Amino acid sequence: MIKAVLIDDEPLARSIISEYLTSYPEIQIAEECNDGFEGAKAIMQHEPDLIFLDIQMPKINGFELLELIDQQPAVIFTTAFDEYAIRAFEKYAIDYLLKPISKARFDQALKKFLDHRQLKSTNEQEQTKKMVETMTANSALERIVVKTGNKINVIPTETIICLEADDDYVKLHTANGTYLKNKTMNFFEKELDPNIFVRIHRSYIVRIDSIVRLEPFEKESHVAVLTNNARVNVSKTGYAKLRQVLDI
Repeated sequence: MIKAVLIDDEPLARSIISEYLTSYPEIQIAEECNDGFEGAKAIMQHEPDLIFLDIQMPKINGFELLELIDQQPAVIFTTAFDEYAIRAFEKYAIDYLLKPISKARFDQALKKFLDHRQLKSTNEQEQTKKMVETMTANSALERIVVKTGNKINVIPTETIICLEADDDYVKLHTANGTYLKNKTMNFFEKELDPNIFVRIHRSYIVRIDSIVRLEPFEKESHVAVLTNNARVNVSKTGYAKLRQVLDI
């Protein structure tokens, strides 16, 4: 039996997919979810083989949901926004369905999934991760979704004071606490607004307006004192960047 989870904030869209799936007795609907939080919990609980995933949803969107999942199921996107469909779906996802979804188009997507299931690629997990990064790389990050145990936190970037490299993770320091995100410093350096954040060291990215002062530290290096009283190293290259953005 193939387990599926339906994640869409539109009840009508879920009911149409549910109805279409009656033609596929080998596929069982494990749960229907109407937002990204419910969807993430359902995926962790049921470990489905396939999810039907809307993109634009309240709380967290479809791409943010996928970032939270360790074991990625096969994904068929359902969306009313053609701008998403024409980007990277064909390269990474099993398929995408533009609303309103016809039965013929649905059957085509299911055939792709069933064929793919028989010839399952060993790098499917990596492909989904690449898709998420590709699809979210078109504008500066405004929020970061972090999973801590079974808890999901949505962190607005405006609350971040600095980011710190921590082995395979990045530590997000905010006014409300510290969080770990399984991303790289290079990813955040590319995706955060360069007018707001600057990488001052290989291990630190800081919010520019969180810098209280700069102090000399050893030869040709400095320390930045931040609004949370943290003292972070500033490399020679980082200091040059700061002088430029702070006009000093």
